[in-house]
Amino acid sequence: MTPKPSTSSPLQHQLPPSLTGRCRGGGFSGWFFFLLLLLFPSCIKEETHPDTPQGNLDALWTTIDRHYCFLTYKQQTLGLDWNAIHARYSQRLSDKMNSNQLFEVLAEMIAELQDGHVNLYAAHDIGRNWSWYEDHPSNFSQQLQDAYLGTDYKIAAALKYRILPDNIAYLVCNSFQTGLGDGNISEALHYLRTCSGLILDLRDNSGGELTNAQRLAQHFTNERRLVGYISHKTGPAHDDFSQPEPEYIDPAQGVRWQKNTVILTNRRCYSATNTFIRDLKGAPRITILGDQTGGGSGLPFSSELPNGWSVRFSACPMFDQDMHQIEFGIQPDTLVSLAQEDLSKGIDTLIETARSILHHAQ
Repeated sequence: MTPKPSTSSPLQHQLPPSLTGRCRGGGFSGWFFFLLLLLFPSCIKEETHPDTPQGNLDALWTTIDRHYCFLTYKQQTLGLDWNAIHARYSQRLSDKMNSNQLFEVLAEMIAELQDGHVNLYAAHDIGRNWSWYEDHPSNFSQQLQDAYLGTDYKIAAALKYRILPDNIAYLVCNSFQTGLGDGNISEALHYLRTCSGLILDLRDNSGGELTNAQRLAQHFTNERRLVGYISHKTGPAHDDFSQPEPEYIDPAQGVRWQKNTVILTNRRCYSATNTFIRDLKGAPRITILGDQTGGGSGLPFSSELPNGWSVRFSACPMFDQDMHQIEFGIQPDTLVSLAQEDLSKGIDTLIETARSILHHAQ
């Protein structure tokens, strides 16, 4: 079947993706959606597979083989052999296996890709690989964040914010999934304008609408910035891609922050949040502090197996401004971990380090 663009968040655990257009967790314009629909069917002739255990595995394997955008990259970095994986998992099939057993085999097969954007959706479960954060320290405590915010913080759409006692602005964005307008961002930054610096806490923000992430990033630049590149799959071969197209962010029309900013990250910063970090890394007055982000740089699409299960996969790779892959995350400028000793005292190591950096920058 022809792959269909997914409307799901880049990390939507609860619901299967619907089948109208979204890119990288964000909306994209109608012409781009139309172009992608033209590219996939015109370049690839899809096979028909029977609704059997082998037929469903072959359909899933073929969809990934022809449309997934990181097979060559993950062969280079992980030693992934997609042909060998087909043979190995085919040996686990039986015509007598039930749907739960088949689901387990197929879910484990796609988990080999180590991609949080690759999911298998059935009525009873979601196949996934969350090793991008599960295998790493969280470097985040919701209890500590709540303590720093207090109970009288202000709320502007997806933003929570307050002025800390040392006149440092503390701005939290836990998700890019909900609406975030320029008016919301401008109101928050205007309120914080008298502060000597700003801490933007993005820890545990696993993504959402890319347009929300880009909209927030635009309030931290005064000039148009080349932030990276994107390519599109043009054929069935693993390296069939269009020429990389440059991606830019432009300054917001509303309030733009002009003072030093420290952005806090951890491994659960994924997808649209990963892109946000890409867009501002290296920008004037910006310091990225914390842990490497979780990654997730492929534009997600979805397709359907013969038995009706849905598969979502990364179809279009994104790069930074130097054409480096960001699929496995982005390193911070300053690596800081949440110390257990601080945690036991009610101190957030990352926030306190950010405050120190901002005070020394004055």
